[in-house]
Amino acid sequence: MDNKPNVLLIATDHWPAQLLGCAGHPVIMTPTLDSMAKNGVRFTNFYSECPVCIPARRSLMTGLSPKTHGDRVYSDRMEMPDVPTLAGCFGNAGYQTFAVGKLHVYPQRNRIGFDDVILQEEGRYDFGCVDDYQIWLGENGYTGQEFLHAMGNNIYYTRPWHLPEEAHPTTWATREMMRQIKRKDPTRPAFYYMSYQFPHPPLVPLQVYLDMYDMDEIDEPYIGDWADDSDILHIMQEPERAYSRKEMRMARRAFYAQCTHIDHEIRLLIGTLRECNLLDNTIIMFISDHGDMLFNHNLVAKRCFYENSANIPLIVTGKPIQDKCGKVTDKLACMKDIMPTLLDLCGIDIPDTVEGIPLFSEKKNPYIFGEIGEGIKATRMICDGTCKYIYYPYGNEKQLFDIRTDPHEMHNLAHSAKYKEQVRKAEQELMKEMHGGDLEWIDKKKLKGMQKTVQVPKKDFGLYNQRGYHWPPPSGYSNIGKNN
Repeated sequence: MDNKPNVLLIATDHWPAQLLGCAGHPVIMTPTLDSMAKNGVRFTNFYSECPVCIPARRSLMTGLSPKTHGDRVYSDRMEMPDVPTLAGCFGNAGYQTFAVGKLHVYPQRNRIGFDDVILQEEGRYDFGCVDDYQIWLGENGYTGQEFLHAMGNNIYYTRPWHLPEEAHPTTWATREMMRQIKRKDPTRPAFYYMSYQFPHPPLVPLQVYLDMYDMDEIDEPYIGDWADDSDILHIMQEPERAYSRKEMRMARRAFYAQCTHIDHEIRLLIGTLRECNLLDNTIIMFISDHGDMLFNHNLVAKRCFYENSANIPLIVTGKPIQDKCGKVTDKLACMKDIMPTLLDLCGIDIPDTVEGIPLFSEKKNPYIFGEIGEGIKATRMICDGTCKYIYYPYGNEKQLFDIRTDPHEMHNLAHSAKYKEQVRKAEQELMKEMHGGDLEWIDKKKLKGMQKTVQVPKKDFGLYNQRGYHWPPPSGYSNIGKNN
């Protein structure tokens, strides 16, 4: 087993591929990730085929598409499919397997193949589980105080973190993973999964990281010339309308601060590997489950296929793959490719159930099919790495973007005669991938979509899943909020 490399898989929540210094962002500070990319491989065409937490993580941990694993919505009470998992495959190959942070599976204490999980589930007491972070808070004098900053988990108002630095979820999770690295069995290789819950809201960075960004340097959101084109866009833009221009800029500043905090914490993970004499034999991978629109195109959060939501970071580095390092690649990739890629790099057999491809092999994805949602906000995508086709069945709305020349997707080319063939080809590929209720959107081999209806704005009496005082641990409540 001595020749098997260790693996540290670092995952975040809501981190767009564009938010990296090495990707050319004018404001964000990510020195650690920039260095990892310089000394590794950065994939620029890596997509979340279902850009929302649970479906994306199911693809990550099974190597399956949403079509196969069964969730393209956000099914928080759907059990994992009965297939080999990423952690289970490493375990069967003789690896120790540890996870720290957010798993987002059901039941919450399902280890999905890991030997041990130090769980941090964003205070989801509605599933009847107290996670390890909540236990730590209670044992250290902060019982029930995690959300006394008053910022909700799906809103973009912000304020600094209210407890000592040691109690910040990012700091806590890093410390727990460093402990796991130090506890490694020296006779076996290890697979570590470090899953940060941030930069996902609440936007509550440590003050020291907030102070690194001046308000006057925060870049403005960009708005495409199509952003006011259709009823479906007006519906999807509704959450953004709650925020003033000042609040938008404050949110972006806080979001960047939370990213930089994670970037710096990764240095501690690398330092711990080094001090444990593990660094030279460890593959390190950095990803996110999806991105965040951050008010670009008058949109916020995820659940859409524009670049800021669906295009996410993928960086692979480490001495065991030094022969592959030192490049930026536009090879087309998606979440289901992570499991076979890591197994392949470690010489572990890839299960027959896996649909993804090993990204360092000669195999290629001809395109990425994306699907998110059912009903009015349902959205589908075909992306071949050069052009991206987005389809909204509500109103039969179609968009095409040349993401090579227009990476911010400022111009919809779907109705341009010059791109008629690209649209036709994308629609054929899209209809080939459609399944279930989507087939009702097709008539005589053409997309017809769904009929528009009168939309009544939904009441939001729960302030979009606002949290409260978590002592005694709440139970028996329903997860009321604007979840669709």
